[in-house]
Amino acid sequence: MIEILYEDNHIIAVNKRSSDLAQSDKTGDTSLDTIIKKYIAEKYRKPGEVFLGVIHRLDRPVGGVIVYARTSKALERLNEMFRTNQIKKTYLAIVKERPPEDHSTITHFLKKNEKQNKTYVYDNEVKGSKKASLTYRLAGRSERYYLLEIELHSGRHHQIRAQLARIGCPVKGDLKYGFARSNEDGSISLFARKMEFIHPVRKENIMITAPLPEGDIWNSFKDTGI
Repeated sequence: MIEILYEDNHIIAVNKRSSDLAQSDKTGDTSLDTIIKKYIAEKYRKPGEVFLGVIHRLDRPVGGVIVYARTSKALERLNEMFRTNQIKKTYLAIVKERPPEDHSTITHFLKKNEKQNKTYVYDNEVKGSKKASLTYRLAGRSERYYLLEIELHSGRHHQIRAQLARIGCPVKGDLKYGFARSNEDGSISLFARKMEFIHPVRKENIMITAPLPEGDIWNSFKDTGI
């Protein structure tokens, strides 16, 4: 089952579960793009191979809004919009430690280690690194945790996870970046809440919002208005 958040002739957006694989990989697990292709084929009775373009990805333990292109025109234009940061991406992260400031833009240089599938963070540029920036604000707090609302200004590998860990605020459940314990369901408490952009064909503003995940940890922040 997939939860459709937006659909037209050119794009489709779904609410990715934290267990879903955004695109096929070496695990061999059924990926979300495969499931969506089957959905489109059955709904519109399309014979043959269904076109579905992968525009961006979410890490497997991360849930929320993910958008795919249904036409080559939409794929080309959305790829360019992602490349030039014309798409506003808003994430929510639950952390245990209060961040150094309640609102801040942080910039680092990130370098991916392919063998470890991990990103390392530097304050200054090093060989092979890429500049990365995000803005966070403290959006709420519960008895034990803090909720951060994050706007990405670049789209680097594991960017939010790595940058938050760098400032002493690893995402809840994210063992790879220093959180002490995993979440019971294998997820990390990072969620792609909203995506806003100009439609690649119709040229109208589109905002796609995913409902918050179920569970006590997220329920404790529902009164924050995020």
